[in-house]
Amino acid sequence: MKEAPLGRLISVIHRQNQKYLLKAFKNYNIGNGGQYAFLKSIIQSPGINQDELTSKLKFDKATTARSVSQLEKAGYIRKETSENDRRANELFPTEKAIQVYPYIQFVLDESNKELTKNLTDDERKQLISLLKKIDNGL
Repeated sequence: MKEAPLGRLISVIHRQNQKYLLKAFKNYNIGNGGQYAFLKSIIQSPGINQDELTSKLKFDKATTARSVSQLEKAGYIRKETSENDRRANELFPTEKAIQVYPYIQFVLDESNKELTKNLTDDERKQLISLLKKIDNGL
């Protein structure tokens, strides 16, 4: 029997996870495109600029710009012009973002539990280790 292509398996898992997250964040106006990842990074690193965010999360610049704009419009972040580089904007979470952060983390934790529910603890750790190895090689 032929093995399923790795890329296809990852894609199917990703799509299912995105549907779960989109539904969980719908009432919070945190949309698709990984906005929760952008928001979480901004909360964890106040003052991060868009280029740093793009590099950290491995998205393209257009996706970062779109997500930042949508998060700002929804009232989750604010931009400030960098004192060091007037062309760059530093991104800061608003109080609204700080308040929703525990829910975001809860949803992400639940998603991880759901994704790995059929794995033993050792298998889960091994999977994470192997996926990190693949990620570091890209």
